[in-house]
Amino acid sequence: MSYGLNIRPDGALDFVSLGALVHRLDPGIIPFRKATECQIHVSGGEYNCAANLSDCFGLRAGIATAMVDYPIGELIAERVRAMGVKPFYKRFAHDGVTGPNMATVYSDRGHGVRAPVVFYNRCNEAAARLKPGDFDWQAIFAGGVRWFHSGGIFAALSATTSEVIVEGMQAAKAAGAVVSFDLNYRAKLWNISGGEERAVAVLDRIVKNVDVLVGNEEDLQKGLGIAGPEAAAKSKLDPSAFFGMIDRVVAKHPQVKIVATTLREVRSTNRHGWSAVAWIDGKTHVAPAFDLDVHDRVGGGDGFASGFFYGLLTNEPPEEAVKLGWAHGALLTTFPGDTTMASVEQVRAFARGGSARIQR
Repeated sequence: MSYGLNIRPDGALDFVSLGALVHRLDPGIIPFRKATECQIHVSGGEYNCAANLSDCFGLRAGIATAMVDYPIGELIAERVRAMGVKPFYKRFAHDGVTGPNMATVYSDRGHGVRAPVVFYNRCNEAAARLKPGDFDWQAIFAGGVRWFHSGGIFAALSATTSEVIVEGMQAAKAAGAVVSFDLNYRAKLWNISGGEERAVAVLDRIVKNVDVLVGNEEDLQKGLGIAGPEAAAKSKLDPSAFFGMIDRVVAKHPQVKIVATTLREVRSTNRHGWSAVAWIDGKTHVAPAFDLDVHDRVGGGDGFASGFFYGLLTNEPPEEAVKLGWAHGALLTTFPGDTTMASVEQVRAFARGGSARIQR
């Protein structure tokens, strides 16, 4: 399968992502104002895809990112090793007081009618200091890389992070890699540095280098400045509004061959309608609609993206690649944390229509 892409058949690394590593503090269903303890999850919108592809799908994945030499950095680095991801770190020394720091994300899980709440402490974040020249891309890609990925969360962190993304994408292209980007529009991050206007200017320049784009209707509108659909969707699981925007995306960025996203209808914090859609080289594909019982929704979109990328990297038919992403994203919401605890066998079984019947 070509999908309109030229995917290398081999390489020392199947996948390299560029982004920020963070640690997420999770008090479960207790809101932070009443919390007495938290779980620590290692995360990052871009890193999650590499971790999922390595741990669940058995691909050779790497992450180019910032690392601070202090205990929080050591904790994060240990989790990166545990997920089998090869790190390419730009290291920073901590001054013992003010940083630089590994960012903290605070996210309770909500429950029932009470939605999860996410907020950040990204003050003096090491990843925001990353700039062109910090990574030796020629060395990273020396043995060959098949796929390179980054995202809008990292792009929003500072004036230099988007420049690093463009630099990495251009080096990846020169090495023969497919380039993907998850728009992952986060209003709280963009609002402190120019809002939607800056987001559109920054992301438009990045997406000019992209083959595969991940993003929902809001991402396309607020991140790329694409006009919204002419007709409103009948429900959040209706793909017509998303597909109605594709012509405008491709008119603005004709080199993009694939645009994909999840569809999610939140009925309560713990009950979601779930589907996924993709436009692949001119053809549309829709995964089944399914009711999810959600344990922790954070990371579900990255779970979809990584399963979808796996399908493309392993030459699955387009509709099967979409279903693998849909299945993995669904399974990821049943685990605590932002990265996978699923096996590829579980993903394939669910994609085939498997049930929650006990496995003996």
